[in-house]
Amino acid sequence: MALTDHHDVFIGSTGDGWTFVVLNRPIRNAARILTGAGFTAREHQGRTLYLLPPETAEDAHERAGVAAYGLMAHTMDLVDLAWTTRQHCAGPAAPPVVAIRFADGSVTATAATDQADAVLAQHGFTPAEAAARQRQLPPGLGEQDALSAVVRADAHLYADGISVRIDLNIATCQDIPPPPSRPGPTPAPPSTTPVKRRSR
Repeated sequence: MALTDHHDVFIGSTGDGWTFVVLNRPIRNAARILTGAGFTAREHQGRTLYLLPPETAEDAHERAGVAAYGLMAHTMDLVDLAWTTRQHCAGPAAPPVVAIRFADGSVTATAATDQADAVLAQHGFTPAEAAARQRQLPPGLGEQDALSAVVRADAHLYADGISVRIDLNIATCQDIPPPPSRPGPTPAPPSTTPVKRRSR
């Protein structure tokens, strides 16, 4: 499974500024809800993605919020790790206080303040050897557990008014992982009941 496959609804951002929504199960009226919020549907490697281009940065927060609110009427299993949907109170040029990065099965985080560093520690991030205020999730932590730790840390940081940027290691829309392969239908076993033949 890819990072994007663990929840009914996954909202994320590509490195080049697109906001995307992945639906991992059928949700009633989802297409209408997402397109009504301004997302465009695009087929990609066997799944439908819903996309907002970088030009919508000014109102991506509002559009994603409208979409999420509509989808939450049908499921609460929704994760939003999109940096593009965060309101840019300090201006788009201001660097985030915390940068979290998924890459090659590991999750690292860098905090610019002691307060942010302490929040990361509360959610399982341990000191990395590379530099001060650089942390990582323990190696060997499963993808679902790592994702859950990031979601909890992100929510805590947001509640404390600390800006966060999460890099999903998805550079462009073309790099969004395809859906998990589904096993094909299992052929029916041959019948063991003898067939009665009609006699003349």
